[in-house]
Amino acid sequence: MDLNESAVFVKVIDAGSFSAAARFLELPVSTVSTRITRLEKRLGVMLLQRTTRQLRLTEAGELYYQHASIGLAHMLDAEAAISASGDEPKGLLRITAPADIGDTLLAEIVTELRREYPKIGIDMMLINRYVDLVAEGVDVAIRTGELKDSTLIAKKVGVARWAPFASQAYLNASPPLKTPQMLEHHCCLQFPALGKDSWTFKNQKDSVTIQLTGQVSINDVRIIHSMSLAGEGVALLPEYMCREDLSEGRLVRVLPEWLAKEDPVHIVYPRQRFMAPKLRAFIDLATKKLLSKLA
Repeated sequence: MDLNESAVFVKVIDAGSFSAAARFLELPVSTVSTRITRLEKRLGVMLLQRTTRQLRLTEAGELYYQHASIGLAHMLDAEAAISASGDEPKGLLRITAPADIGDTLLAEIVTELRREYPKIGIDMMLINRYVDLVAEGVDVAIRTGELKDSTLIAKKVGVARWAPFASQAYLNASPPLKTPQMLEHHCCLQFPALGKDSWTFKNQKDSVTIQLTGQVSINDVRIIHSMSLAGEGVALLPEYMCREDLSEGRLVRVLPEWLAKEDPVHIVYPRQRFMAPKLRAFIDLATKKLLSKLA
């Protein structure tokens, strides 16, 4: 009996395809296919029905997966328990976060983690698409917005509040800005994720939507931030990104009674019985940092 064949079969089902499983296992797709074929030959049954677009478990495959996945989980728990018994966090930690979460904020977390635990390697992907942590072999994610239903563990670490900001130089040279409606007379630096044609604001009592002229639209919040510092217009930016700019007078919080958006921020990771020290170290440090910035 080759337990590797069973493990590969479970990973193919979890990942949803041969290619995704191959990436996770760091094996050629041909090797993954061969091991599934050998497993079916040894068992004398077809486990998977393969088409060009999808995989479908046969009745025998469903039964085998139910038992094999439990066995594989126990084996992984056993290895994780041994790793967790070590005192020093080490090894490569794969992290994903949205591209607009903030360079400075993420740099602080990674810098302090590396300073305290130099044997932890970091592979961070800043990407706005949804990443399947299990299928793509990612250890942990920082996610903003409402979460999809899943079996992942999610730990809330704050709220990202988006609000209007502008430089004092821009405000001095522009018409008054005392209500959201007055934005129609201003250059609005648009981050499309917050609205391509309009901005919606809320205060304690009301909600108002303002139509925009579409003069400037850029899908990178860091560029929008830089342009607002340069006096190019009014921008919706996350408050945590602008705290230092506010304290040093580079930006002004305009329309202070109004907010554009409030996104919950979570640290998300796969459910596991024994957590590796490297992951625990990151979660503890990132939680502390994010709570201090996003309170």
